[in-house]
Amino acid sequence: MGCGPEVDADVVIVGGGAAGLSLAHALTLPGARRELAVAVVETPRRALRPGDRTWCFWQAGPADHPEAEAASWARLRVRGRDGGIVDGELRSLRYRMLRSDAFEASVRSRLAGLPGVRLVAATAEAVHDTPGGAVALCTGDDGRRIAVRGRHLFDSRPLPALPPARTVLLQHFRGWFVRTARPAFDPDVVELMDFRVPQPVRGLAFGYVLPLGPAEALVEYTEFSRAPLSRDAYTAALEHYTRDVLRLGPFEVRAEESGVIPMTDARYPRRAGDRVHLIGAAGGATRPSTGYTFSAVQRQTRAVAAALRDGRAPRLPAPHRRRALAMDAVVLRALDTGRIDGPRFFTDLFRRVPAERVLRFLDGTTALWEDLLVGCATPVAPMLRTVAELPFLPRKDAPAAPAPRETRPDEPDDDPAAGR
Repeated sequence: MGCGPEVDADVVIVGGGAAGLSLAHALTLPGARRELAVAVVETPRRALRPGDRTWCFWQAGPADHPEAEAASWARLRVRGRDGGIVDGELRSLRYRMLRSDAFEASVRSRLAGLPGVRLVAATAEAVHDTPGGAVALCTGDDGRRIAVRGRHLFDSRPLPALPPARTVLLQHFRGWFVRTARPAFDPDVVELMDFRVPQPVRGLAFGYVLPLGPAEALVEYTEFSRAPLSRDAYTAALEHYTRDVLRLGPFEVRAEESGVIPMTDARYPRRAGDRVHLIGAAGGATRPSTGYTFSAVQRQTRAVAAALRDGRAPRLPAPHRRRALAMDAVVLRALDTGRIDGPRFFTDLFRRVPAERVLRFLDGTTALWEDLLVGCATPVAPMLRTVAELPFLPRKDAPAAPAPRETRPDEPDDDPAAGR
C-alpha cells in the first residue's frame, strides 16, 4: 500500500451524514470573525454508506433547509388501541420531514464551491490526538493512505459497541412509500402513533403515517422492544396495518425504508481524546425515550460552530439535559419491565398534555414546572417504583451496536438515528 498525500485543515470532520454535514454547513456560513479551513472525510465505499433516509423533527419558524423538505405538518394524531383519537395542534411548531439525499446533495454542492473546504473521499481507519491537534488516518478507494490533520477533529462514525447501560431497548421499524388508487390520507395530519396493531409482550408497537398527499404517504410499522424482527415479520405487520387497519385498498409500494435505533440510558462520552470530539448519535444525540436525533444534532453543531468561528475552543454541549435523561431512564425501565402499558402511556400523555408541550419536553426545552406537569400525566405508582430501584441496578456491557439503516428517526456512516 503506497503512501498518499496529507491534508491539513483547521477542523476535520469524519463522516458526511447528518451530523458531519450539519457541522460543516454551520462552520462555513457567512459572517464569521475568521474563516476556517474545513476537511470533510466521507467514505466512498458503497457498502459503508446508507441508502436514502427520512429524517423527522419539529421546529419553530421557517425551515433551515427548505430545499430538502419533503413535507411539514401543523397537526399530530395519536390513536389508542381502541381506535380513540387524540388530535394535537402545533401552534408555533411544525413537524418536518427531510429527505437525506436532498439534504446531503444541497450541502455538499454548497461546500464544494467554497475555497476553504476539502471534501476527502476516503475511509477513516483510525483517529487520534497529535501534538497540538488530531489526525484521521484514511484509505482512499485506490488503496492510498491519506492523513487528514487539523487542530480539532469531530468524529460522527457509529460506536463499535454501546456504552454500559441499565436498560437497552431497540426502536426498529420498516416503512413503505405507498401510492394508493384512491385518496386515503389526510395531508394535514401526521399519524404519530397508531396503536391499533398487535402489541409485543414487553415494549410497544405502533403504526406511523407521514402523508405526502391525499394518495401518497410513508407508512411504517415500529416496535420498541429488545430485538428486531425478521424481514418477513415486518412485511406481515405492514400488510396487516395497511390492509386491515388503514384499509387503503389497492396501492403500489414505490420504495422501502428500515432502521434500528438503540434506546438506552447509557452515558455517552463526548470526547475520544483532547482534540477528538464525538458528535451525532455517537456523542449521545439520540433521545433515549423516543429515538429522535436530528434536533439535538443541530443544537450541538451550532454551538460548536459558534465557538470555533469566534476563535474560541469548542465546547461540545450535552445533547440532552440531565433531568431529561433521568426521566427517560425511568420510562425505558418501566417499559422494559412491563410495569407500564406502552400504548396507554403515550396515548394518555398526548391526551392530558398539549401536543406542543409534549414535543418541547421531548426536545428538552421545557421549564421545570412543565416537566412536573408531564410527569404527573404518567402512571405515578409504577414510575415511583422504578425511580426507587434504578440507583441499585448495575450498568452492564451491551452487545455490539446494531448496524442500523436509518431512515427517519432521526445514518450508519455518521448518525444511526438522525431522524427520529
